[in-house]
Amino acid sequence: MKKSVLLLSVILITFSTIFAQAKGADSGRKIKKKPQITFEVTEHDFGTVDQGSDVSFDFMYKNTGKSDLIITNVKKSCGCTIPEWSKAPLKKKKIDMIHVKYDSKRLGVFRKTVTVQSNAENSSVILIIKGKVVKKKEDGSDL
Repeated sequence: MKKSVLLLSVILITFSTIFAQAKGADSGRKIKKKPQITFEVTEHDFGTVDQGSDVSFDFMYKNTGKSDLIITNVKKSCGCTIPEWSKAPLKKKKIDMIHVKYDSKRLGVFRKTVTVQSNAENSSVILIIKGKVVKKKEDGSDL
């Protein structure tokens, strides 16, 4: 009986010491808050556009987190979509943009994605562009 009580006491003391050390280790260290990327819109519809016309849109975003936001990569769904973005870190509460251009050579409906990867809590965000490319009239009118 004495051995059981002694063994139980040793186990309790060991666990309480381990948990106290783990808790104490975190209390002396600052936990860095992650950045947060917030887009004004994540989808843009160009509507109907003429073949060969300039088709681009600026996706505005803000760092709503507590530390610098870094966009690590921007992946396009095809070669007809060209994203451009700043490689510099974005301070908290600051605004920037991702410029997305679509090559409107092909006729028809399109829906393309651009995946933004960053060091934010929401580390992957998908942006969508869509529309319809039509053949431009020979006389220059849209009618």
